[in-house]
Amino acid sequence: MNKQVNGKWDADHYDSNISYVSRLGKGVVGLLAPKRNERILDLGCGTGDLVQEIVQLGADCMGIDGSEEMIAQARSKYPSLRFAVADGHTFRMEESFDAVFSNAALHWMTEPERVIQSVRLALREHGRFVAEFGGKGNIGAIAQAISEVLGTWGIDADKLNPWYFPAIGTYSAQLEKHGFEVCSMEHYDRPTPLDGGVNGLRYWLDAFAGMFFVNLDPEQREEAYVRCEQLLHTQLFDGERWIADYRRLRFAATVI
Repeated sequence: MNKQVNGKWDADHYDSNISYVSRLGKGVVGLLAPKRNERILDLGCGTGDLVQEIVQLGADCMGIDGSEEMIAQARSKYPSLRFAVADGHTFRMEESFDAVFSNAALHWMTEPERVIQSVRLALREHGRFVAEFGGKGNIGAIAQAISEVLGTWGIDADKLNPWYFPAIGTYSAQLEKHGFEVCSMEHYDRPTPLDGGVNGLRYWLDAFAGMFFVNLDPEQREEAYVRCEQLLHTQLFDGERWIADYRRLRFAATVI
C-alpha cells in the first residue's frame, strides 16, 4: 500500500516502484498455507497481487482495502477476482471465512482492537488470522531522520505519525483478549532493499511518508528529501541501493 501527500494511495507508483511489498509477502502466504477451496479474506490487499497468489494455490480469496484507488487497480489487473473497498477497523462481511490474511497493512490501522474485532467476526469457528506488519522499532532510523529534518521547520513529526508498530506482548494480549489463541509470533529485523537504486529512499518517502511533508512547498520538500538522504546515507545506503531498516511482526492465531 502506498500513500500520496493528499492522503490517497497512488496505485501506479506502488506497482512501478514498491512492488517488493507483494514480493516479500509471499513468505506470509507460506505461513498461511491456504488449502484448496478454503475461503480467505485478504485484509489490506493493495493492488491484489497476493489475492491472485492465494487463488493460484487453489483457495477462494477476496481482497478488501480502504483505498478506492488500490481496489480500482486490483480490479483492472485481476478482473475475474473479487475485491471491495472497506475500512479495516469496521468492515463486516456477509459471508464467513476460513482465514483472514494481511501483509504490510495492519500498521496503517491505528485502532488495533477494532481491527481484531472485525477480523474475529469475519472468521468461522477455528478460523485463523495470519499476518505480517511493522513491529516495534520498524523504520527507526528513517523515522528519526524525518523527525530531525522536519524539526528545522518547527514541525512535530510525532503529531503526524500514521503508523502503529507494536511489540509482541502488546499485540499478543490484544489477540487473546478477543478470542484468539496465538500459535506463533516473531518480531525480527528484515533489512529490505528498496526498488529504484539511488532513488529508492525518495520512492519510499513518496509512497509511505507523504503526510509528513504535506505542509512544505515543492522546494522545501526537495530540500527535506536531500537532507533525509544525507542523514541516512552511511547507515542505509550500500553503494548501489537503499536498505530500509524494517522490523516485522509476523504471527498466526486461531479462533478458540
